[in-house]
Amino acid sequence: MTQVGADTSPERLPPAAAEPAGTAGIRVEHDARVGHDQLLALIDNTSAVIYMRDLDGRYMLVNREYERLFGVRREAIVGLTDHDLFPAEIADDFRANDRRAAAGGGPVQMEETAPGDDGPHTYVTVKFPLIDVTGKPYAVAGISTDITERKRAEEQVRRLNAELERRVRERTAELEASTRELDAFAYSVSHDLRAPLRSLDGFSQVLLEDYADRLDDTGRQYLQRLQANVARMAQMIDDLLDLSRATRTKLRRVPVDLTGVARDVIAELRAAEPHRHVDAVVAEDLVATGDPHLVRLVLHNLLANAWKFTAKREFAEVEVAAVRDDDRCPFVVRDNGAGFDMRYAGKLFDPFQRLHSATDFEGSGVGLAIVSRIIRRHGGRIWTDSAPEQGASFFFTLTPDRDEPERVA
Repeated sequence: MTQVGADTSPERLPPAAAEPAGTAGIRVEHDARVGHDQLLALIDNTSAVIYMRDLDGRYMLVNREYERLFGVRREAIVGLTDHDLFPAEIADDFRANDRRAAAGGGPVQMEETAPGDDGPHTYVTVKFPLIDVTGKPYAVAGISTDITERKRAEEQVRRLNAELERRVRERTAELEASTRELDAFAYSVSHDLRAPLRSLDGFSQVLLEDYADRLDDTGRQYLQRLQANVARMAQMIDDLLDLSRATRTKLRRVPVDLTGVARDVIAELRAAEPHRHVDAVVAEDLVATGDPHLVRLVLHNLLANAWKFTAKREFAEVEVAAVRDDDRCPFVVRDNGAGFDMRYAGKLFDPFQRLHSATDFEGSGVGLAIVSRIIRRHGGRIWTDSAPEQGASFFFTLTPDRDEPERVA
């Protein structure tokens, strides 16, 4: 027990309680060695390349990954510079980056290139200065991560993109040449074929008017059938030209008053068949964004179809509206006409496909193909609902669905 007033200063403690001379220095040296070993263990167990160089560029320390990549031992590299290990151009870059890091006073990042067994490797490197007790840098440490595979992948993607762009340019040139050929063909169809058709129609009309008294009923029927087929051929030429224009015409997207367009088309249909009574209803405020000429062509073909297939109805009904309770809010053209079997709906939008005989309902079978191509060019969709003798409804949108990319026909 310690007595009150006893001297307990270190000098007067028993020898066993006093620290032996030199023990403090040994402990400091031991702690420093442990810290050094822990640091080496940390940097040796990473896939990054880690190193330290003094301000003269001499190596102070490298980790095992550095040894593995560049085939040197850390004991042998100490005191060497990058000019002793790498080509001069690479070494100059390393040295310049070291100086930049030392002068900057904080971490700097850059890309560096070093030789590898399979060619140059690219590293993303972070370098930062080591500061002494006076606040001045005495060395630069670097941490480099190999990004060669990523860079090679990026270069491969770049080459593939360049090749794709080249092919697209070539394909575009081919398509432009094909378009010019189609334009020439369209001109030939519209000019060269119309002339003989007009001649056929004109001479058959002359025969009917000037030689009717010399023809029997059968002869006059033959001429009338000839005129009907000439008219059908002329209509088919017009439809083919419309089909071509629907594919090639450059789109001009502006707001289109569908209500006004639909009413204009209906007025034209009424004027062409003034003897017919059709109850046609067009909803107010129908507006869409699209090419005005092509959108009019869509409505003209859909309404002309509705007009045609209600011809045998005593009370014909046609409607143009929008389905407001649908997320897509499509427009619809409905009629109470002949309708069709939905099993064959897939054929509707192919050129020259007909679900009714020409003797029942005239037409070339191109109108709905024109409609489909125009709508697809706008990025929209068209679909239908029908049943035999129950009328038909054609729904369409002129903008892409929210979850679908815009499509180009």
